This record gives sequence, C-alpha cells and structure tokens, in this order.
Amino acid sequence: MGGRGPKRELAEKIAGEITLSDDPGATLRKWRTDFDVSQTDLASELSVSSSVISDYESGRRESPGIGVVRRLVEGLLVIDERRGGDRIRQYGRVLSAGFDSDVVHDLREYATSIPLVTLYDELDATEIASGSTDRISGHTVIDSIQAITRLSSEEFFRLYGQSTNRVLVFTGVTRGESPLVALRVVNPTPNAVILHGIDEDDLWDHAGDLARIDGYSLAVTNADLDEMLEHLVSLE
Repeated sequence: MGGRGPKRELAEKIAGEITLSDDPGATLRKWRTDFDVSQTDLASELSVSSSVISDYESGRRESPGIGVVRRLVEGLLVIDERRGGDRIRQYGRVLSAGFDSDVVHDLREYATSIPLVTLYDELDATEIASGSTDRISGHTVIDSIQAITRLSSEEFFRLYGQSTNRVLVFTGVTRGESPLVALRVVNPTPNAVILHGIDEDDLWDHAGDLARIDGYSLAVTNADLDEMLEHLVSLE
C-alpha cells in the first residue's frame, strides 16, 4: 500500500464520502456520531463555535469545501487518537480486509483464544445450540442485510479473517432465517454465530437445527449495538 497507514486511508474515505455526498452535512453527522464525538468537542478541537458544526450538518451553511472537510476529518481523527485510537484501528482492520464499514462493523483477531462463554456473558447473549468448540480466536461483526445482498461467496469467506475459529455476529436480524440459510452454502462455517437484535422468542423455528447440523454454536442478543462493539473492544 506504499506506506499508507489505516489513519490516512480512513481520512481519505471519510473526506471522499462527505465531498461526494448528495447531503454532505448528513454524511458529516454520520461520521461524527460513528466516532462518538459531540458537536461541541469537534468545534472545540477546530477552535470554532459549535453552531458552525451544527450549520454544516443541517445544511444551513453552504456545503464545506475540501479545505474545511480536511479540517473536520483531521479533527475527528485527532480526538479519536487522544482517546486511544479505537475507532481508527477498528475501521483500519475493516478497510485492510477489503470491506466497506457499512457491511463490516469490526473484524478482529485476539492475541490469545478466549472462552466462548466469556464473550456470550459480555454481550448478554443466550446460547440456543452448542457447537463443537468452547474457545474462539476472533470475531467479525457484519450488517446482516448488507452482507447477504452485497457479498459474493468468496468475500463471505474473507469475513473469517485469519481463522474460522471465531464468532460471526450478524446485526439487524429480524428472525435469523436469511443469515443461517446463507451460511449453509459457505464452507467452512465459523465456530460460533450470534444473531443480534432479536430475543429467543423471535428466532426462526429451525435456527437451532441448522446450527446443530453444521456444528457451530448459535446465540442471540438484544444488546445495544454500540455498547456491544465497545464490549468486544474490551476483550483485547
């Protein structure tokens, strides 16, 4: 990649999205909230009043030029670095794996394998079917609809990162039928699957049966998505 690090790649991606967007203000707001940065904090970093940020995001102020966009993006990244750089690392892993961040929320390998039950406890997940392993070495969090509609089978396999010994978390699930049927045509399967956004009562009747046939652990959770991603970061 010619020495371009994840920070530079991410800066170019954010700046490009804002500049090319039909609604630059809304796109700026999306990235600011993704980084969990308030309008006040961003304004303070850029030494402007918070009303300036608000005006850009609402469209009251003319779409920002590339110079302003550069400052806004650099402000977000500087704030994240000061907080430890979690968002930069998260997006960096996703981008380096060749995915868009609206398809893959996070993709991570752990330094050592951890008990699957530890992850389930952290995410307040309920196991529906037990699998053939009780430890995992990483996780991938994906938007279920985006992944199923946009990824080829080869791209789906790349979701496993360095190992299938991981948990694959599908977000935005309503019943679980689509992701589990999709997994049936992908070999090999991950060692564990979490369906996010539903309770056990809402789960597709045959979900547990498919998991047992293919030998992976299946669990469901209704935890808040942002809180869930923060818990996954803490597993490092």
